[in-house]
Amino acid sequence: MRVRDYASAMAAYNRWMNEKVYAAAAELSDEERKRDLGAAFGSVHGTLNHLLWGDTAWMQRFRGEPLTVKSPDEELYSNFEELLAARRAMDEEIAAWAAGLDDSWGDAPFSVYSVTYRRHFARPAWALLAHMFNHQTHHRGQLTTLLSQLGKDAGITDLPMMPYFDLPAPGEIL
Repeated sequence: MRVRDYASAMAAYNRWMNEKVYAAAAELSDEERKRDLGAAFGSVHGTLNHLLWGDTAWMQRFRGEPLTVKSPDEELYSNFEELLAARRAMDEEIAAWAAGLDDSWGDAPFSVYSVTYRRHFARPAWALLAHMFNHQTHHRGQLTTLLSQLGKDAGITDLPMMPYFDLPAPGEIL
């Protein structure tokens, strides 16, 4: 598989799922979104913030920019509408960046500083790219559980079911 194809498909999945979880979260009151439900980042709002935090860190690294994030539990936005706007902007950034990837990028070693582990390390770029998308999926899984606990359903979450992959059925005329 080509790195650009993988990154573009996963960027589409990221956007699709973020729209779904944010739509479900929008049906909650601010108090419900911020209620500590015992998750890794406490609440729906805390987990949404952490997802944006992680994507911000990875995109800054991948673009060779200095990290502006400080701590994995840092609240980037306390206001839900501002968080949603920043999320949508980040999803656009990820998709545009992925579409511009050269497939050779994934083979190169990539050095990063981890705010979480407070150390530098190098890994193949493809592994760090896979981690960024895996991190998103992991925490969105937590979000669907939190939303379910609050009576909201984000719907289908399976990667092959996203519209990005829609093909005509056998015998269907385009």
